Amino acid sequence: MPYIKQQQREKWEESIKDVVKILKNINSDKLEGEINYFITSILLKTYKQSYFEYNRAIGVLECIKQELYRKQVASYEDEKIKENGEV
Repeated sequence: MPYIKQQQREKWEESIKDVVKILKNINSDKLEGEINYFITSILLKTYKQSYFEYNRAIGVLECIKQELYRKQVASYEDEKIKENGEV
């Protein structure tokens, strides 16, 4: 879960701002590749080379995906259903 204590988040805020600033200056057709490179680099430099560690990294990515959908995409879709009706 991404819900770490507020004081633990503080150490990341400047780095996140720096990364977001860089990403906002990238052409939209290149953005996903740049984000993929960045996240992959973090994972490869953090996790050791072993099946167990790769499983952990993939688990983190899966949880990120699910949390993004649960907290952002689903509520966005619900709002659009209210605006436009069901398919």
